[in-house]
Order: sequence, then C-alpha cells, then structure tokens
Amino acid sequence: MARRFPYHTLPDADLIVDAIYEGSSGGHLSGDALSHLLPGVGNQGGFRASGRGIDKKFIVLFTSGEDKDWPDHLDPNTGRFQYWGDNKTPGHELHTTQRMGNRILRWAFDLLHENPAQRSKIPPFLVFSKHATQTSARSVQYRGLAVPGFPGLPSTEDLVAVWKTSEGQRFQNYRAVFTILDVPIVSRAWLEALRRSGAASPHAPDAWRQWVETGRYRPLAAPNTTGVRRQESQLPATATETAILELVWQQFKDSPRAFEAFAARLFRMHDQRVIIDEITPSSGDGGRDAIGRYLLGLSDDPVYVEFSLEAKCYRPPVNGHRGTSVGVRDVARLISRIRHRQFGVLVTTSVVGRRAYEEVRQDRHPIVFVCGKDIVDILTNAGLNTVELVKEKLESEFALESAHD
Repeated sequence: MARRFPYHTLPDADLIVDAIYEGSSGGHLSGDALSHLLPGVGNQGGFRASGRGIDKKFIVLFTSGEDKDWPDHLDPNTGRFQYWGDNKTPGHELHTTQRMGNRILRWAFDLLHENPAQRSKIPPFLVFSKHATQTSARSVQYRGLAVPGFPGLPSTEDLVAVWKTSEGQRFQNYRAVFTILDVPIVSRAWLEALRRSGAASPHAPDAWRQWVETGRYRPLAAPNTTGVRRQESQLPATATETAILELVWQQFKDSPRAFEAFAARLFRMHDQRVIIDEITPSSGDGGRDAIGRYLLGLSDDPVYVEFSLEAKCYRPPVNGHRGTSVGVRDVARLISRIRHRQFGVLVTTSVVGRRAYEEVRQDRHPIVFVCGKDIVDILTNAGLNTVELVKEKLESEFALESAHD
C-alpha cells in the first residue's frame, strides 16, 4: 500500500515515488495538496511553475488522467512519460497559452538539444497525478522526477507539434517525451534549495547530477514481475472507455470474420512494424485468423519474425454482465499453431482467464494478449477517443465485411 502524507504534514514532506499527498477535506481549491506541498506553484492547471519569467526553479507537471483527447501516459516498465502541452482548444497559437506551458516545453527541449547542450539551465520537472481519496478530491500522487528526452529517442521525436481538429477548427499542441529518473526520494532540503538558488545543490539526487553533467539517463524502470494482469487491469476504467468497448463488441458479436479483420488492423495500428500478410479463410484456417510478420531489422536489412493472430469477440464482463473470458482451450489452440521462432497474438474484447494467463506466462509461451482495455487504449491513441468517432470508423470501414460475413 502506498505511503500517505496527511495535509498538515505536506510543507515538510519529502517527495517519495508513488506516495499519496492528501488534500484538505471539503474539496475546495484552497485545500489543494500541490499548492500546500510546494508553495508558489498555484492550485490549478497542468503546468505549475515555481519562479518568475522563463527562469524557472522547478516545474510541476500535473495530469488528471481524465483528458480523453490528450491522454498523458507513464510507462512504469521503462520510465518513459508522455505529456501533452497546454494548447488543448482552438483559437490559440501553439505557444500563446495562458500558463505558457508550451513555451516552457520548447525552451527546455531547445536547451537539451543546443550544441553544446545547456542541461544545467533546465529545471527539474516533478510529475504528479490526480488521486482522489476519501479524505479529499484534491489529493495527488507523486510519480517521479523527470527530465526532457528519453534514451535512444531522436531529437526530432521527443517534442512534436501535433495537429488536431475540434468542431471543424484545426490547432496544434505539443507531445513531449520525458524520462522519469531513478530517484526514489526528492528531499525537502533539495526542494528548498531549488526555491532559493536553483538546481545546483549538494542535496541534488545523483541521477539528476549525472544527467546534467553527462547527459546520461538513468530511468526509473520497474518491470512487471508477475506478468499476469488481474481481470480489472484488462478492462477499461472510465464510463466512456467502457462504452467504446461495448460498442466494439456489439459491432462484431455476430460477425466473426469482420472482427478478425478488425483485430489484425488494430494490432497494426498499435505498432507500425507489424505487417499483416493474410486474413485466413474462415474454413481451414488452422486455428489462425491472421498471419503476419514483425520487423526487427533495419529497412535496408530487414529481419522478420512471423506471428499468428487469433481473434475472440467475447462479451466483456462490464455493465453488470458476467461476460465470457478467454480460457485455457482458446489459448492452447493458438499455442499449437506456433512454430519455432514464431509468436502468437490473441485479441479479445473480453479478458483472459487467470488460469490461462498464468499457464502462458509460467511456461514462457510467446503470446501477446490484447484485451478489452488494450483495444480501447489503441483506439484512443489513434485519436478515436469517443463513442461517436469509433462508431463512425467501424461503420465506414467494416460495415461491408459485416454484411458479407
């Protein structure tokens, strides 16, 4: 269980990764946990900076996890954090937002890529997420100390201006990639030093100093040790996401062939290195609904790994229904079709039963599970983040396949 800091202790508290910092009871802005924990950063917005002008002492990146159009994402397995800027509505130029968050992003990434790099001028980024508790709706969870960029990611890809359309109007926002450093605790002593005189301090964490001096990233990577996701982790968390999954199931529940084509397209949407060679015939498919290759090598010297894909359009256990989970027999059928140096992909609108999941992971079978939550995440990352957008996509691209099923 994560450590919790009561509201009255926040002014003296260290920042501990994944600890929860309680807001005051009542849910008022004045009881916001962040402004009490880090005085001077304010109590609203995703960008909360300490310091005047462009010379910031430190910057808080706050994510609510509720913005379906601009989904921030932290990968705890690698320490990679994707954060969207603050130009989220039409009518503004990319850098003229109220809190100047996008201007701060451009400034920080410009310093990162200057020759020579000016990393010593880049302020620490402190990442927090919303974590409502019984005590207060304004509690937060600390996710880590971040720096711009990520190991191996080209400078052309760590800060990208992305176009979107809302109500017929086009506008741009930044997609920024950060690395969460291997810093379990940010001490109160360093926080106070940051406020007084900047990041150069004997209290600065080792991973931070190493990055400033050498540019070497030490990510806080925490790979999943179990490899078996609980049922609730395989299902969407919000009402909108649940409605999207329900829509997908309704669309294909009576059209298995159309779902096979959708599942193959979805896996390709997830990773552009996926190549779908064939949607197999409905009869005599040998337990494979699609076959393809995954590109490992360079484009001029490609190395491919073949895979077999199985699609199961089962009713998801949502909205009070028990649903149907993928069982041992379903998985065994796919495993039996995988030859040496191949892997399998199983796509389902439901979940994988615990026994089947455990057997696959314990026996080290090379199976990729794409469950209900994953389907919604892939669609959302592709910009299909509402029921209306998903419905339009499904009806326009898969209606004919359903009709001829």
